[in-house]
Amino acid sequence: MKSALVVDDNEVNRILVSRFLSKLGWQVANAEDGDQALAWMADNSADLVLLDISMPTISGDEVCRRARAQRLDKGARLVAYTAHAMPEEREHFLSCGFDAILVKPVSRQAVASLLVDLGLAEGEG
Repeated sequence: MKSALVVDDNEVNRILVSRFLSKLGWQVANAEDGDQALAWMADNSADLVLLDISMPTISGDEVCRRARAQRLDKGARLVAYTAHAMPEEREHFLSCGFDAILVKPVSRQAVASLLVDLGLAEGEG
């Protein structure tokens, strides 16, 4: 079974994305901030980590940089999970080490498409 970590300081966003992934057959863990995410990643591994960008204390892009530098990602696909999607912002996120960007608000179809794009799920048809 594929596993994911969903990191967002907004509980509703965490629940929504976690449900989408669960319905697609994924095992999902949650963290509400960057500190929790880094601690979880130090002790666990996942196929996918969705990181909200705008979080208190440690931003998602800083979590991504630290996870890559400290090799906490353990091969996981790291995805910027954000409402910020202007071209220059996208370029910045990719330069931080993210594999992809998922723009909020998300839909079940957007999550499913992301998984296919990252090679973590089979496409339909």
